[in-house]
Amino acid sequence: MSGSPAVVMRLVASAYAVAEKAGTIVRKVLHSGELGIVEKTGANDLQTLADRLAQQSICASLSKRFPKITIIGEEDLPSEVIQEDLIETGQSEEILQRSCPPEYSQLKEEEIVVWVDPLDGTKEYTEGLLDNVTVLIGIAYGGKAIAGVINQPFYNYQLGAGTQLGRTMWGMLGLGAFGFQLQEVPGDRRIVTTTRSHSNKLVTDCVDAMEPHEVVRVGGAGNKIIQLVEGKASAYVFASPGCKKWDTCAPEAILHAVGDEVQVVAVEELADHISPKGEGDAPIIFTPALDIFVWIRPQQVAQQAWNVAHLGQQCSRVEQLPTDKCLFL
Repeated sequence: MSGSPAVVMRLVASAYAVAEKAGTIVRKVLHSGELGIVEKTGANDLQTLADRLAQQSICASLSKRFPKITIIGEEDLPSEVIQEDLIETGQSEEILQRSCPPEYSQLKEEEIVVWVDPLDGTKEYTEGLLDNVTVLIGIAYGGKAIAGVINQPFYNYQLGAGTQLGRTMWGMLGLGAFGFQLQEVPGDRRIVTTTRSHSNKLVTDCVDAMEPHEVVRVGGAGNKIIQLVEGKASAYVFASPGCKKWDTCAPEAILHAVGDEVQVVAVEELADHISPKGEGDAPIIFTPALDIFVWIRPQQVAQQAWNVAHLGQQCSRVEQLPTDKCLFL
């Protein structure tokens, strides 16, 4: 590759290194035994010292290298001087060596928004369900997710002492997705992954309407996306408000980067992407096989899910399919 890497490639390369730094922080806090847990809105909405330190590290590190980029983190933290040991200055050389997709090669810093969930799956983190935990850094342009980095701080933790922990996956539209082996659920199985701790009747109705052979209830949006790309689930369904843009930006980018084998259905696009609080909760239905969504029935359940997804707007058309199944169009 000739010349200096494009801004967005340097950003993704930095985000990769910064996510790994954040993963190290998350592990260090857990091993200290001092989690510093506080409730934000209730027992299912927690914040720990790891959330706070990881977000400080991510935001300060990226801001230092890319001062004109808008960075929005999940945690509402006071402005303060960041400890120098939280700053990560490294970059992934492997990413820097890749050619930038032409459509993004001329992007300027001020055109890019970074969405940060410093510790996705905080409740599971406090309960020791460590494989649910991820660090999410999503990159958006023009209101759409174009690149993302997911770090799993405790990947392989169940293998016991002496095992090297953690892995990082990333993806970018026009380049592909890396850091994992893409696999599919056997074609004769419908396995749905959904929320572990934020369910309601609509979520349950939509999951049941897909007539799954198995339902996998786990924590963390990032973790559920990993279930999809590694063939542990056919679809991720969360047909209810609750997910914010810091939850969905990085996973959505990686799913799209996988290519035509993955379809994203009824996920809110990142419109109004500089909203400071990530307003516009998005119901989530992700799947690596579009025909899975033929299995949403009866019609009123599909209509109800559509109404939630589109903030009360009526579905323009719900196509009737055999045996009363329907598909959003």
